[in-house]
Amino acid sequence: MINDLLLTHINKNVKFSTRAQEEFCSFFQPKTIPKKEFLLQQGQVCKFEGFVIEGCFRIFSMDTKGNENTLYFAAKDWWLMDIDSFMNHKPSDLNIQALEDSKILMISEEDKTTLYDTVPIAEKFFRIMFQKSIVAWQRRLVQNHSLTAKERYHHFKKNYPEIVAKLTDRQTANYLGITHEFLSKIKKQA
Repeated sequence: MINDLLLTHINKNVKFSTRAQEEFCSFFQPKTIPKKEFLLQQGQVCKFEGFVIEGCFRIFSMDTKGNENTLYFAAKDWWLMDIDSFMNHKPSDLNIQALEDSKILMISEEDKTTLYDTVPIAEKFFRIMFQKSIVAWQRRLVQNHSLTAKERYHHFKKNYPEIVAKLTDRQTANYLGITHEFLSKIKKQA
């Protein structure tokens, strides 16, 4: 069942009754996204929150010179969205692109609001998820300011091997904020 991963994820964070689990899952719609397809492009308003069932996505922005800046990757059992665009109904600064054939469960803002009314514990679940995402962002900022590029690479590789295995060296280097050539030097030293 496609919701099994979502249910496992929910129960790691908040204990839902069986009935509440079923209701919770009923608000999510499955979507298949082919490799290289965009789920969201800069300038569009993000109208969904997504939970990755399989595959991998790159969440990135592009500056006026055409340079890409990868914020994060979302693989199986991860959430993805542009929270600023989603919450404030403004055009997104981000792109969300499938790096491989992928499947997600999506919920709209309207359905999420209804979900909070229908399954009140869902609000606690999403609050916990939001807090965890803030912690992850804070850790990444601290690491970007305190670790060398080599240390950041080894940390990324150690903590997210399933994601690193899906990426090209260029995508990894972009995420780490280094050049492809510098990443090659780091890998040769290892």
